[in-house]
Amino acid sequence: MPRPVSVTYRVWATPVEVAAGAAELFVSAANEAVEARGVARIAVSGGSTPKVMFALLADKSATYFARVPWDKLHLFFVDERCVPPTDDESNYKMTSEAMLSKVPLPAAQIHRMEGELDPEVAASRYEAAIRAEFGPGHPVFDLVLLGMGDDGHTASLFPHTQALFAMVPLVVANHVPQKETWRITLTWPVINRGREVAFLIEGAGKAQVLGDVLLGAYDPEAKPSQLIRPESGKLTFLLDAAAAAKLPQPTGGTLDLA
Repeated sequence: MPRPVSVTYRVWATPVEVAAGAAELFVSAANEAVEARGVARIAVSGGSTPKVMFALLADKSATYFARVPWDKLHLFFVDERCVPPTDDESNYKMTSEAMLSKVPLPAAQIHRMEGELDPEVAASRYEAAIRAEFGPGHPVFDLVLLGMGDDGHTASLFPHTQALFAMVPLVVANHVPQKETWRITLTWPVINRGREVAFLIEGAGKAQVLGDVLLGAYDPEAKPSQLIRPESGKLTFLLDAAAAAKLPQPTGGTLDLA
């Protein structure tokens, strides 16, 4: 049975406003983590909304840059395509161009997935890197930022793929037949241990699948985003108005999922 969770969804008029809301969440989570534990560990995803968020965080004229504890931040990736870091498809490349090349985040605190390696080797090496940073026990990210595809996938947990059944590993290589490719991804139990977990979703093309994920029957093999039910019992969706159109309160609200 799925874990009960309380979903809060916040809605803004435009994607740019969603990205600003995400930047504020990033800053708040980082500072709360540093105050509590002396370090912030955040896992991020690729996509258009995170790209705008990264640009906002790197903008020295905006309010976010000076508030990020860059020297105490460790940045991880939720998933990666199996391409070199110079490839246009690389989540790392996008993040580097939008933010990492412009901020004082020490290179040793940027933990990228090595998409240029054999997928199984890359997954094993990334799991080792996470364990080296977090130490013994289950790793708990302070914030995990996710997107959602129009097929209901999140991270690189695609419908009807083997990664959906990975319960013990932290990171797996996942073959995605529908895209004829391999991906490297955090597993959903790791994501669910995050102190804060948030989806960033925009566009009318996501409205139906978002409604299905939150309001439809529980079928995580077909809609893997339904697997994301944090152990904290709290989950946040940051949405633009177009994506929120099929939710009960399109201006924002809460849902209790049994």
